[in-house]
Amino acid sequence: MAATEKKPTTIKKYANRRLYDTGTSTYVTLEDLAAMVKRGEDFVVCDAKTGEDITRPVLTQIIFEQESKDGQSLLPIAFLRQLIRFYGDSMQMLVPSYLEFSIDRLTRDQQKFRDQVSQALEGAPFGEPTRQAFQSLEEQARKNMAVFRQALAMFNPFGVPGEAAAAAAAPEPVAADAAPRADLDDMKRQLDELNKRIDQLSGKSAG
Repeated sequence: MAATEKKPTTIKKYANRRLYDTGTSTYVTLEDLAAMVKRGEDFVVCDAKTGEDITRPVLTQIIFEQESKDGQSLLPIAFLRQLIRFYGDSMQMLVPSYLEFSIDRLTRDQQKFRDQVSQALEGAPFGEPTRQAFQSLEEQARKNMAVFRQALAMFNPFGVPGEAAAAAAAPEPVAADAAPRADLDDMKRQLDELNKRIDQLSGKSAG
């Protein structure tokens, strides 16, 4: 860690659900933590008794509180349903990385999208600027999916373009145990399934 890098503030959560900011030596609320996030202030939340890191459930609770406010909802019902379906699914391990990747791209390009939405709102509700703004968002989603698939391919030893020709030119491999071959076959099956699911998602984004 660089000497100038600031450590995350520690927030302690007590049994009575009160949150204590060790940085300011004051009790805070979920609203205060939400404001800290918006200001870009990093923090970790730990159980005051056990020391367990409970940052994730606390952040989730903040989202729940924000979603419960009128006019503040960000998560569409269809998205929430699909997210629930991913739990326990073979795609589950890819979902966090893809969501992080997509939100990072959106964050970096947010000013461009702000400008486009602002221009759209100045015109007719369903005029050309509005269509252009949504088309831009859809195009960005498709680009995200394409780049993410490229990243996935870097970790995929199967299905590489031109593999059939390479296999034909390669010498016959030495016979191996059935167990390792079965493991590789299983990995290939799972990766093929993941690629099919990504194709389905990509098709929905393009629709």
